[in-house]
Amino acid sequence: MPPTPMTGAGGRTTAGPVSATAFRTLMAGFPAGVAVITAADEAGRPYGTTCTAISSVSADPPTLLVCMQRSSRTLAVLERSGGFAVNLLDDRARAVAELFAARGPDRFEHVEWTARPDWAGPHLDRAAHSVADCRITGSVTVADHVVLFGEVYRAAADGGRPRPLVHGLRAYWSLGGRGALPDAPPDPTTEAQR
Repeated sequence: MPPTPMTGAGGRTTAGPVSATAFRTLMAGFPAGVAVITAADEAGRPYGTTCTAISSVSADPPTLLVCMQRSSRTLAVLERSGGFAVNLLDDRARAVAELFAARGPDRFEHVEWTARPDWAGPHLDRAAHSVADCRITGSVTVADHVVLFGEVYRAAADGGRPRPLVHGLRAYWSLGGRGALPDAPPDPTTEAQR
């Protein structure tokens, strides 16, 4: 007979959390779109990181959220600049997702991008099928991550039918009918918000 969980006030369970491995396995079964979150520092230097922890929050006002590691250099730039761009990656941009998931300098030297003063961050011209420019309206710190709320003040799409890059089951996938993309790394659990 399985053990009965203890309950505390209000009927909540007092059982401890599952292991990080069990949690990653759980979330691997919940596919998510892949984006690169970008911003620029005071000198105009671009920063960016791969992110799958993105969700819509509200349509009025249009608001989304992104979750990033507290230690992220990109997060520090976003917080100082007051905004960020969400580059929703096309299914042909797997290499871009991997590039921005890895720590390393000069990532923007390997992709085509454009920046304008009225944008919240660099737009990845060829890699993104859609881009949202957001102003930060709030944030909440949860454990080792920060949840940023961004009001979308500009949204642009490439005009074609999107073929989003998706990450789930520890692999990259295409929603454009191509299925699993080849040569997936063994465990790119890149909720990589570096």
